This record gives sequence, structure tokens and C-alpha cells, in this order.
Amino acid sequence: MKRENIILLVVFVLLALVPFAAEFTGQSSWTKLVGQALIYGMAAASLNFILGYGGMISFGHAAFFGVGGYVVGIMYHHFDAGTAFLGFIPGTDQMLITLPAAVLVAGLAAAVVGALSLRTGGVQFIMITLAFAQMFFFLFISLKTYGGEDGIMVRRTNALPGLDMKDKATLYWVVLGFAAAYYLFLRRLVQSSFGQIIAGIRQNERRMAAMGISTYRYKLYAFILSGMGAGLSGALMVNFLRFASPDMMHWSKSGELMVMVILGGVGTLAGPFIGAGALFTLESMLARYTEHWMLPVGILLLIVVMTSKGGLMALIRKLTGGAK
Repeated sequence: MKRENIILLVVFVLLALVPFAAEFTGQSSWTKLVGQALIYGMAAASLNFILGYGGMISFGHAAFFGVGGYVVGIMYHHFDAGTAFLGFIPGTDQMLITLPAAVLVAGLAAAVVGALSLRTGGVQFIMITLAFAQMFFFLFISLKTYGGEDGIMVRRTNALPGLDMKDKATLYWVVLGFAAAYYLFLRRLVQSSFGQIIAGIRQNERRMAAMGISTYRYKLYAFILSGMGAGLSGALMVNFLRFASPDMMHWSKSGELMVMVILGGVGTLAGPFIGAGALFTLESMLARYTEHWMLPVGILLLIVVMTSKGGLMALIRKLTGGAK
């Protein structure tokens, strides 16, 4: 077994033991903290795929995170009310239906946004993705049927056959399973020929186009896959917190995901998860002393960016002999 796989297995086992450690120490908040960090790590990893590997700087990624979350919230709303969405789509509280639906809808939203924004580049691309995110944000604020700016309460976590989803530890392990599966999916995707083409486009798009590769098409596919990953994480977050809010789509949430990527390490597979974990740990510790916890986090981010190429992942690589 490769050293990298051994490290991944050890990390997975340690994460799986978090609920037991939380119960043993009486720190029940650990399970919630690590669970949220895993979900945000998935969202940050989906952004990192187009940012670190594709060179597409999107400031509207939170839109797909929020869309995925609202699919779960809206479907539960209609299930609870006994009505149908648009008059013919029945509501449901089954996770095997809501999660694929969230991924599909987020992918469709990403296809529309990407098809338009990818015709530009540089600052224009950044501003267009930001504009689309704000359009989604204000759209869902205007939907009074689904709570408007107050959001939607999901009274019960979506059900999974054979599992007690009311149990916090069970829900945590489900989230951990999805996070592990998504990490492995991204690793396979990056190592595939598709991933190599995306990396080639980032390095020299003109050269790839001269080789006969449709760079726009490949970038759009990458953008859609990234949006689908964000939609999945948003759906899991709503199940985890049992609440969907337009704030999930705000531009500041996109900035938060960007900070996680940069802090952990741009263009690395584990970096976004590490960045999310570090950010949540710092927030938890610093929030006890000041409500302005983002200031010291910002200073730390500057130190990491200025002193270490590759973020926290670069430091870990030195300690683990180069494992990714």
C-alpha cells in the first residue's frame, strides 16, 4: 500500500472516531464542528478544482452551494405541506432522492452560469460570476413562499433506509462517507486525461487550442462538475443544520470558500479540507474572546501566503515526505 493511501486511511479512522471522542470528553460540539468542516471542505475542494487546477477564479461559487441546499429545503417544504413543487413535482424527505436532485439542479445552474461567464476571462470572468451569485442571492430572498430572507426550516434530517438519521453520530458518519468518496472522486478526476487537459488549459490555453482541443467545452465541463460538487455539499449542510438560508449564496460565502482554499493550499487535493478545518478551529477558539475573530484569521492568512508557497499543505508535505 502506498504511503499516501496509508495516511488517508489513518486520517479517515481518526475522523470516524470523533463522535466517540466527543462523547468521552463531554465536548459534544466537536462532532458538529468537524462535520461542518468536512462539508465546507467539500465545497472548497469543488472550487479548488476549477481554481487550482483549471485557473478559473470564481467569486460566485456559493451560488451552487446555496442552490443545492435550497433543493433539499424546498423538497422538504412541499413534503411537509403535502403539496407539489410547480404543481407536479412531489416533495420528499428521502436523501436518496434529494441529494441527486440537488446535484442535478446545481449542475444545471452551473451550466447556465458557465456557458455565459466562460466566454470572458480575467477580471470580467470574476465579476460575472460574482454578479450571478448575487442574482441568485436576491432571487431566493424574494421567494416569500420559502421563507424569503429568513430561510427555510427543515424539521427533520432527510431519511436514509436502515439508518437512524436523528442520531447526530450517524449523520456525522454519513457526511464523512460522502466527504471521503468526494475526495477519492476528485483524485481520480485530477489524474484522468480530462484532468490533465484542464491543467494544460490553465498553463497555456492558446497552446491547447492550437492542438485542436476545444478549451471552452472542457472548461465548461469542469465548471459544471465543480458546481455539482458545491451543490452536493450545500445539500449535506442543510441536512446537517436543518436550515437553508439565502446567506448560503452571499458573495461573502464565496470569499470564505476562497480563504479555505488559499489557507489549505491551492491546487492540492487535501488542502481545501485542511483549510476548512483550520478556519473552523480558529473561529471556534477566537470567537470565545472576540466577535472580530476574522481579523486575526486575516493576519494568519497573510502570513501563510507570504511565507509558504502552497499554504498549510506545503508545511504538511515537508513533515510527511511529500504526500499529497
